Amino acid sequence: MNSLLPPNASKAERAIEQAMARLADVPMRHRHVWNPDECPIELLPWLAWALSIDAWRSSWPEHIKRSRVRNAIEIQRRKGTAESVRQVVAAFGGAVQLREWWQLEPPGPPHTFEMVLTLQGEGGETATAQYVEDVIAEVERTKPVRSHFTFTQGLQGIGGIGVGGAARAAVYRRFYLQAFDA
Repeated sequence: MNSLLPPNASKAERAIEQAMARLADVPMRHRHVWNPDECPIELLPWLAWALSIDAWRSSWPEHIKRSRVRNAIEIQRRKGTAESVRQVVAAFGGAVQLREWWQLEPPGPPHTFEMVLTLQGEGGETATAQYVEDVIAEVERTKPVRSHFTFTQGLQGIGGIGVGGAARAAVYRRFYLQAFDA
């Protein structure tokens, strides 16, 4: 090892230099710690704290935790706007429809808005009451301070009409025509 110390360095200074040289060989993961996608899960709450995320639950699924951390700076930049409310809900894996007081027919009380919130739980099942309360609490922290809102929980469903549905309509139609022909 080449030394940067002058020739008249003491034994203590040389020992410190050797110890520091060994520390330089220790792998550092500091670049990964600040990346929400690569940060180890056990360090994610500390990263959330560093980015000023107000609420954190260990019961949230990992993808929600990482999404909250990933969007934290953008949400803080827009805090107090309708866009920040949308971003908070999106970080929880949901969708929201906002209608501000001036968009209602007739216009509502000033500085109010209606919020229709559609959430899904971890595996696509409906969200629990605690999960919905967590989202609403974050909306309370993010919305404009002077604003108040009404909350409606939406429901998302997927369905389809198969051949059986079309056959039933055809059978019904045929019976309907025969009844009047007779």
